[in-house]
Amino acid sequence: VQLQAYGGGLVQAGGSLRLSCAASERTFSGKTIGWIRQAPGKQREFVAVLNLGGGEILYSNSVKGRFTISINNAKDTAYLQMNDLKPDDTAVYYCVSGRWRAVIATNPDYWGQGTQVTVSS
Repeated sequence: VQLQAYGGGLVQAGGSLRLSCAASERTFSGKTIGWIRQAPGKQREFVAVLNLGGGEILYSNSVKGRFTISINNAKDTAYLQMNDLKPDDTAVYYCVSGRWRAVIATNPDYWGQGTQVTVSS
């Protein structure tokens, strides 16, 4: 399955962005849909994951309370609503899919193209 993330951009601190992720085969093949980010010079960081079967959701501590992961009813487009953005949120955000633990470990089965999010102070 191919994943395409879009919706990134430049925003001031405190602002909001919504990222979207579309699956090429209409539905996500993995058991989960998630987001991973990577800032320049830093390791990949888990952001959020949603279990497509049971609906469980997990967020990293750094985004909990500010970001919301969701999926549409057709289960072919996922979203990451990002509020109260901070300069530390600046990174390339990747839409991913696969096994729950693999996504959390930033080693998912499926990767999408990333989208750049830049938060200015």
